[in-house]
Amino acid sequence: MLIPRLRLLVAALWAGSLWAVGYLVAPTLSATLADRKLFGTIVGSIFNSQAWLSVGCAAAMLVLVFMAKAVDGKRRRTLYWLVLAMLACTVLGYFGIQPMLATLRAAAGPQEVMASEQRTLFGILHGVSAVFYLVQSVLGAVLVVKAAEANFK
Repeated sequence: MLIPRLRLLVAALWAGSLWAVGYLVAPTLSATLADRKLFGTIVGSIFNSQAWLSVGCAAAMLVLVFMAKAVDGKRRRTLYWLVLAMLACTVLGYFGIQPMLATLRAAAGPQEVMASEQRTLFGILHGVSAVFYLVQSVLGAVLVVKAAEANFK
């Protein structure tokens, strides 16, 4: 009975942290901080922590799903695919796109990247990263529901 509860707890932690960071913390900081560079630094650090938390939650979920012998094959496969899709969103969105954004910021030098000639590319990449985050957030909701269903089948 401990494994199903842990699985649901990790799914809720993962999804809840995504929602809190992306849809509460980041917008609040954006509305509060006038200094855009400071905002970017703080939010970048928070999203870095979120990305590593996502990797840890994915690893924990994969182990917990593997250990879920009482869950039927179809539900287990669904949970595996949800976890892997969410992990892919983190890998592509954060570990893939964020380094490109950092390179564009560094290339802009003392001026902000949005005042540079690279602002269009920066905006496109930032938008793609946001789409990955949105998809991961929606998949997180599905993961919580599916993890709960697996507990109460």
